[in-house]
Amino acid sequence: MQSVGTYEAKTRFSQLIAKVNDSGEQIAITSHGTVVALLSPPPHDSSKSGSFEEAMEHWFETRKNVRLNGLRVRDLINAGRR
Repeated sequence: MQSVGTYEAKTRFSQLIAKVNDSGEQIAITSHGTVVALLSPPPHDSSKSGSFEEAMEHWFETRKNVRLNGLRVRDLINAGRR
C-alpha cells in the first residue's frame, strides 16, 4: 500500500483518486507518520446492483407503510421552512 502525507494528498488528490480508480489499490494518507485516512475503491456488492424497475418497485412497497395521520405533505414542507 502506498503512503502519502496530507500535504501531498491535497496537492495530488485528483491523481491519487485516478490511481485508486485504475488500479484498485488503497492509498494511506498520513499526518506526522500516522495513518489518518485511507483512499480505497468502494466495495463491490453485486447483490445490490439491480435495475431501475426493481428499485422503483422496492420504493413503492416501502411507501405503502408510511402514514401521515391526516397531515398533508405541503403542510410539512411549509413547517420545515419556518
